Amino acid sequence: MILLDLFLAALGTGSALAAQCESIRSKSDPQTAPGVEFKVLANGLSKPRGVIVDSRGNLLVVEGGGKGIIRFELDEGQGLDTCVTKNSSVVDDKTLNHGIEFSSDGKTLFASSSTDVYAYDYDAEKGTVGKARNIITGMDQGGHASRTLLIPKHNSNLLLVSRGSDENIDKDTVDINSAKSQIRIFKIDLLLKSYSPVQYSDGQVLGWGLRNSVGVAEDPITGNIWSVENSIDQMRRKGVDVHNSNPGEELNFHGLPNDTNSEVYGKNFGYPACVAIFDNTIIDGYPGGAKTGLQMVGDQMPSNYTDQWCQDVTVSPYITFGSHLAPLDIKFDSQGSAALISFHGSWNRQPPSGYRLSRVAFSNGYPKADKSSTTAEQKLMWNRDDSACPEQCFRPVGLSFDGEGRRLFMTSDSSGELYLVIGTGSDQCRLPPIIQQSGAQGQGATTTGLKLLLAIELSRLLIKLVRKSQSLMRERCERLGKNMSCRAQLPNFCQAVFVLIKLLNGYASAVEEISDFEVEEKME
Repeated sequence: MILLDLFLAALGTGSALAAQCESIRSKSDPQTAPGVEFKVLANGLSKPRGVIVDSRGNLLVVEGGGKGIIRFELDEGQGLDTCVTKNSSVVDDKTLNHGIEFSSDGKTLFASSSTDVYAYDYDAEKGTVGKARNIITGMDQGGHASRTLLIPKHNSNLLLVSRGSDENIDKDTVDINSAKSQIRIFKIDLLLKSYSPVQYSDGQVLGWGLRNSVGVAEDPITGNIWSVENSIDQMRRKGVDVHNSNPGEELNFHGLPNDTNSEVYGKNFGYPACVAIFDNTIIDGYPGGAKTGLQMVGDQMPSNYTDQWCQDVTVSPYITFGSHLAPLDIKFDSQGSAALISFHGSWNRQPPSGYRLSRVAFSNGYPKADKSSTTAEQKLMWNRDDSACPEQCFRPVGLSFDGEGRRLFMTSDSSGELYLVIGTGSDQCRLPPIIQQSGAQGQGATTTGLKLLLAIELSRLLIKLVRKSQSLMRERCERLGKNMSCRAQLPNFCQAVFVLIKLLNGYASAVEEISDFEVEEKME
């Protein structure tokens, strides 16, 4: 009876009712992969860029069009039944344009302009901030203006700041001391204690030769840092225009941000001299044969840089994507089994490409695809007609998962929209593993042994039940035309079964200890 009560409580009969809120039609009516669904939470925003979820489950969005940071309070709806109940301005600073991050306790908000990084005391309950403190400066330049911020969960006293190049080919960046096209690391406690902002050039170099790594993320399981690179435009090689399909955009591996002995810590990733091959069929004269993912030179730099130098000196990407897709954010699911990437899309190739949300599968801390793969990317959400892009398309920028890793929030700066996406492969039922038989194996004749076996079998039965129910509920949702209230019940059902299996695991563990004790007594 207690288990039944817990089951009903976890199911949450009140939350199963569909929340009622305004239906907002997407400007571009994107297509989605099977199982992926979305809704527009808000529109009319001024170039929304970075997005993050605070400790109360509300959203903060940087409006890059000169509006500062806006806060969206959400109701308790599940899945696509989530609604915005209120929005308000949190930081009124027209210079803020992209970067946003929270301290590990959620009480300090960090945001960036093209020149500086600021810190604010933050009250998640009230949605208010204290006075801005300038903590990092010295990034004034032309060209790429975003300054991405990341505080790793595994190293929560570190603030990573990514800064791009001054122009397409910024030759100054061949010198590490230029402090451009780099990701640098700062200690938060020292930043907050300082009476004046530190120079960006004072940070530790995590990686350099990174033209414009706007997306930077931490694998939640390993703590390793990954970034996505926007490579060069208008490339020529040996006098031939190869820019329509080369170079590729990059997924780069940086290891742990506190492991100074790592093979990749502080290393050169190639730019401006070396870029990654995507379409190897049009790359001639490469030593040993051109292959996707290898570093190559082009006509953008003097002839003393060679393909062999690129191979010997610089770090190649783990995955190479198509040219000019413009990845602007990357977020891992809670299990580290996939990285979600927003591809903002091209401006300088025909036909246009990108403008989509994609997924890259991971296993044991690394991409499943090999480094020469051209098919590592799985499209999740895209525009129906890329030929209308970039003007008439949604162009994804910022990504942020909710606290449970089920809902993905995404901004589109071109359309001024804030999206909620489910079914990305990260919002499915995450069931705990059932306990394995050990001490009670072969003890079927004892009372405790039977109880243990019963608990194990009940866990197995529940897992089968939830998987079957997931399938049936999704089929029913499809018949109802993807009804939102229908979809909203699935996360609650998952949560209920999760609670039950955890209870059974706890019971089985206790019984197993008793069983082991009985066996020891008999042996004595």
